[in-house]
Amino acid sequence: MSRRRTLILASLPLLLVLTACTSTGSGASAGADSSAAPSSGGKGPDYDYGAGSGASAAPSVAADGGLVVGTGTGAVGTYLTGPNDLTLYIFTKDSEDTSACAGDCATAWPPLTAAAGQTISAGDGVPGALSTFMREDGSLQVAYNGKPLYYFAGDKAAGDTTGQGVNDVWFIAEP
Repeated sequence: MSRRRTLILASLPLLLVLTACTSTGSGASAGADSSAAPSSGGKGPDYDYGAGSGASAAPSVAADGGLVVGTGTGAVGTYLTGPNDLTLYIFTKDSEDTSACAGDCATAWPPLTAAAGQTISAGDGVPGALSTFMREDGSLQVAYNGKPLYYFAGDKAAGDTTGQGVNDVWFIAEP
């Protein structure tokens, strides 16, 4: 196979993700009330269904069985990380202790969840308040200063921040 054809084929998945990230449609606008965002995973311009599945919604736990939220630093600045050291994000369509991301959205942006009774603690450099709230599916999602926290399925390893700025509604969670 020629080098040019190989390059084109290798770029195709990225092109598809970029197309999804820049699509325009009739979805809720960034300034709209969070109740306007689809909660059943409706596809629209505010959702990027990602490429890959590097993040897991099931967090690892600390030695005492608790969940620890830490920090990482990279080109985008300092950001929160989950117990597995993957970057955590916020969704601007959410309201305090309420997630507007479910269904396909939650597949691409897995929420950071905790088991009932599991302790949640802040690592070094995490000055804000951590809490949990019940999602529509009955799971407990972790929030930072009331903002629900998510992973991005496109992030494959600690330090990846590929979800930053997606559709101008997904951003790294800053301490």
